Formats: sequence, C-alpha cells, structure tokens
Amino acid sequence: MKTRLLMLTAIFNALFGTAIAGEGEKVSYDAPAVSGINQDGATVNFADVYKKGPTVVFFYPKADTPGCTKQACALRDAFADLTKDGVQVLGVSFDKPESQKAFKDKFTLPYDLIADPEGKIVAAFKVEKMLKGILSLAKRSCFLIKGGKVVWQDYQASTDQQAADIKRVLGEVK
Repeated sequence: MKTRLLMLTAIFNALFGTAIAGEGEKVSYDAPAVSGINQDGATVNFADVYKKGPTVVFFYPKADTPGCTKQACALRDAFADLTKDGVQVLGVSFDKPESQKAFKDKFTLPYDLIADPEGKIVAAFKVEKMLKGILSLAKRSCFLIKGGKVVWQDYQASTDQQAADIKRVLGEVK
C-alpha cells in the first residue's frame, strides 16, 4: 500500500509539478549576460544592471493584460521599498518596444521594460514559452540576481504577490 501511494505521488508530481506560486527555489548559477531594447529604444546590458545591486528580472506573457498588470503593479507599488535595498527591476516580455512603452506609461511603472520579440532573453533564462493562437508568450517567471549569480528563481511567479515574494527572498539570501 505504501509503495502504491509513493508511486501515485511520484506520477502526480511528474504530471502536475509541486511548485507553489511565489515559493520558487534558491539556486546559484551565473546570471545570463544578455542585452535587450527597453521601452524607449535604448539598449540595456543586463550585466551592467547586475553590477548596480540585487536585480529582479521578471517575465510576463503580454503587456497590459490582467495578470501581467497585477504583477507589474505589485512591483511598482513596492519599488520605493525595493530600491532602499538597492534592488534593480527589469520586466521582460515578447512585446515590442512600443507596447512596452504604452504599458509603462499607462501604469506609471518606474523600471525598464525590455522588449524580447525574438525570445533571446527568454531563452537565456530558460523561461518556458506558451503559445496562444499564433503568438508566442513567455510564461510568468521571476529571478533574483546578486553578485552576478541567480540566487532564486520562480517558474510559477505570482501576480499580485510578486513584490512580497521578492522581499521575503531578499531577507533570506542576505
């Protein structure tokens, strides 16, 4: 009986996973040294941002959609607290710079949004892609980088609790 239960648990976990949104996992590997174009058309070199302090890189499926707006606004609302700890924030999606700019302006987001229409940054961070019709979308994910290393990753990133998750992890990895 116990063996059957263990087997069923293993099958369930393999099929559905065990990750809980916001929980993530502590890791340690070199952060991808990539670059992308922000909402204003300027090139942002991620390695340069990492040097400024702890960096949150979050991925969202599509600008100005309900879940993505909650995630981005949670980080906006906590931005003052995060920057007190020296935290940098970068948001990334497949959207083009014009869409990123409209999203940033509409919700007064105080951090750069990076356009990744070719998916190079998504691939470098090993973020899963989703298809919706003919659109390729990045699965909601979040990473915390310190000292050039990814120290926490969450492939089940929360929407409205994203900032609280980051604050909790920052306290754990100091």
